Amino acid sequence: MKTGAKLPSRAWLIVGLLWVVGCLNYLDRVMITTMRTSIKDAIPMTEAQFGLLTTAFLVVYAVLSPFAGYLADRFNRSRVIIGSLFVWSLITWLTAHAKTYEQLLATRLLMGVSEACYIPAALALVSDYHRGATRSLATGILLGGVMVGSAMGGLGGWLAERHSWGFAFSLFGLIGIGFAVVLLLLLRDAPCESADPTAPANVVKEVRMGEAIKSLFGSGAFRLAFFYWGLLGVAAWMVIGWMPTYLQEHFHLGQGHAGLLATVYVNVASLVGLVVGGAWADRWSLSNKRACIFVTAIGLIVAVPAILLVSNTNLLPLATGGLVLYGVTIAFASTEMMPILCLITDPRYIATGFGVLNLFACAVGGATTYAGGALRDAQVDVSRLFQAGAVGLVVCAVMLLFIKQRDEAVPRCRSLIRD
Repeated sequence: MKTGAKLPSRAWLIVGLLWVVGCLNYLDRVMITTMRTSIKDAIPMTEAQFGLLTTAFLVVYAVLSPFAGYLADRFNRSRVIIGSLFVWSLITWLTAHAKTYEQLLATRLLMGVSEACYIPAALALVSDYHRGATRSLATGILLGGVMVGSAMGGLGGWLAERHSWGFAFSLFGLIGIGFAVVLLLLLRDAPCESADPTAPANVVKEVRMGEAIKSLFGSGAFRLAFFYWGLLGVAAWMVIGWMPTYLQEHFHLGQGHAGLLATVYVNVASLVGLVVGGAWADRWSLSNKRACIFVTAIGLIVAVPAILLVSNTNLLPLATGGLVLYGVTIAFASTEMMPILCLITDPRYIATGFGVLNLFACAVGGATTYAGGALRDAQVDVSRLFQAGAVGLVVCAVMLLFIKQRDEAVPRCRSLIRD
């Protein structure tokens, strides 16, 4: 790992620009869920049809994630990001003009296609700029924008109450289109890291999807990371998906109070965790290249007693403290996943690799939420789900320790990839 290398001049500017894009990405995605009443009043639909609007988006988004990652590996990353932002912002604006359910569903499907292209390309571009002891922190800051955008989704419902359901889509769609123009002027791929970019060894041959998948799954470290990420998704969804219900029933809270504890507290704590975990891993990486792996494992181990505290106490302040600690430490896994991928994956296939992991995470997340509901129907106590999730976190931490760094690859020069 290059710990003393000077950062490219745009390195932190790129993180700031992509922070805004990530915020818009999740804001545009989730705000439809906060204006259910307004949309149903304007466009007649059943509850199942309203739910399908989100399900359809997620299915398309998940299935296309590996292909979106491939695009970011094959072509200019910055142009993929700009194109993605422009198209999904245009679709967001068009959503405001939907008059029928079929038109609204079509915009959600198209949104899934366009938004899928953002996160693999953005994480890969940040990794291209931050190759030394700033990578984890830069990744954590970038993901902070995603978290803020998700939290801001409530603006959609607020604006719908004061104007119309389409107002928020028009507003944020136009903001996104305008910001795409800003990116066109400022966003660039990382400069070549090689001192001699004309050397034949640094020429990057054309990336092919089949070769990328073969290379990824041909690596034992990637296969282990794949199953680790899937199990982590099961454990995390088991906890977060049922936390509001547990707090409401166990502590006899109102729906609003329980939701506040389970979402706002955890998300704010996770924002802190993204930065703390990233900074810690970067500092440790100066002496240990596997720091991102160790920081993640430590975070998962600390998250275990935190979640067990929540599921075994009758004191709300203690449960709240456990939730905050869980939010901080579980965020280490998010901020370190891309740095871990950079340790174990052929650098030509970084974005494709993340796309594959994203597909798997979406699949297991949906399946876990459904399975949790089935267990609830069978009268299984929610605290048992949390305990199972805690066991899963321990297994994840152990799996991480067996992930080995790949041999140092020949540096690639992104500028030599044909646009």
